[in-house]
Amino acid sequence: MQSATPEVDVCIVGYGPVGATLANLLADAGLTVLVLERDAEIYRLPRAVHFDDEVMRVLQTMGLADRVLPHTHVSPGMHFVDVNRRLILDWSRPMDVSPLGWNVSYRFHQPDLERIGGGGGSRKPQIDVRLRSEAFAIEQQEDAVNIRFEDLTCGALHHARARFVVGCDGARSLVRRVIGSSLDDLGFHERWLVVDALLKRDRPDLGDHSVQFCDPERAATYVRGVGRRRRWEIALLPSEDPAVMTSPAEVWRLLGRFISPDDAELERAACYTFHSVVAEKWRDGRLLIAGDSAHQTPPFLGQGLCAGIRDAANLAWKLIHVVNGQASANLLDTYQSERSPHVREYIELAVRLGGLINTRAAEAAVPGGLERTEPAIMQSLKPMLGPGLAAGAKELVGRVAPQPLLADGSRLDDHVGYRFAALLKPDFLAGLSRPLLERVRQKDIAVVAEQCPAIHRWLDDNGVGGVVVRPDRYVLGAARNEQDMNSLIAAI
Repeated sequence: MQSATPEVDVCIVGYGPVGATLANLLADAGLTVLVLERDAEIYRLPRAVHFDDEVMRVLQTMGLADRVLPHTHVSPGMHFVDVNRRLILDWSRPMDVSPLGWNVSYRFHQPDLERIGGGGGSRKPQIDVRLRSEAFAIEQQEDAVNIRFEDLTCGALHHARARFVVGCDGARSLVRRVIGSSLDDLGFHERWLVVDALLKRDRPDLGDHSVQFCDPERAATYVRGVGRRRRWEIALLPSEDPAVMTSPAEVWRLLGRFISPDDAELERAACYTFHSVVAEKWRDGRLLIAGDSAHQTPPFLGQGLCAGIRDAANLAWKLIHVVNGQASANLLDTYQSERSPHVREYIELAVRLGGLINTRAAEAAVPGGLERTEPAIMQSLKPMLGPGLAAGAKELVGRVAPQPLLADGSRLDDHVGYRFAALLKPDFLAGLSRPLLERVRQKDIAVVAEQCPAIHRWLDDNGVGGVVVRPDRYVLGAARNEQDMNSLIAAI
């Protein structure tokens, strides 16, 4: 017997970190959300192991950063070594807090993140999480989307209606197939063995840095995780059978140059083919995709999960504005136009880095090998968004805004909340007309002026009197005068 048909604002297919982030952001704004997840519980083994300061800032927006932080380890960066373990390149990361208000690089255990994010979301009354529920049919209509799904615990069939459906359902995404989107292949497809191990005893010689072993016979990566968790990613040769290479005997043979069974116990060994693809179409009417459904990257920059969380942060506030009638559905077209070039830049850099790690292909990737690596690989990369929303003066458009502490010691985002913010120099604010300031108030734009000298210095450095920052913390545009400010307010 079928239950009553749920009718919600947004249905999310998939409840991994990306789906959970999107669900939390939407629910916090009052939208009703149905989540369909085929698994019965959080996947208990490690997958993603890195996120950055932007992701921690999104967690902060959801009120989860301080709960996640004790389950992380700040990473000092990455070393590249040759076959004799001589240091070729030092890509160390700053250990102090970045301009975004958090450290640049964190290691984490994904089940911890999913327990905190997904568990928190499932307790919110606006979110209906259906575990062991698999969507199998999606029909788009003019005013809604019909979703049919199966309760895998008993085979019962159910039906739901949503104003929008977002596929966060991974590389084999049903939602992407319904959209009819093909994948743009960026050319990287390699098989690697991924081994997660738990140290039985301290091995400080392994180090806290990630290490890229640029071995012409077999490239490998070492990753220091949280606590005693350690990961090795080891390139497979074309002749090797993945089923054989995951056997304990083969795994310990490959790990022998690093650790022995006396040092650690194996938690997981799996073979993956690392891909580099971007979906050509991220939206069709009321259907959208995010995370691995929209793009897949080799792991060498640790940006796979980060990219998906950025998708959710970009899309959530736009869905909120459209559902609440504050914007037309055309606003959703800016989601792909902004995010696709941004994630593509990360993926292309990861592919280039993968070619450098695998020195069998180093000469093809960069003439002269690692000694002539481009500077972009040796610094923290923060690409600009692709073309999309922009207004006012074009300085800083599409760049992520900083998050300094305010005069009272609080973080900027906590003061602003999940909404637009006008960051203004006090003298610039004093010169704005009353009618303009009334429009700012009517549109519920947070104003930050007197509270933050660090923002004043940032505005001075960029030669502007103020900027308007979007809820996803990216800059909508800058203002040098009242005309610019009027343009910015009109664009919201």
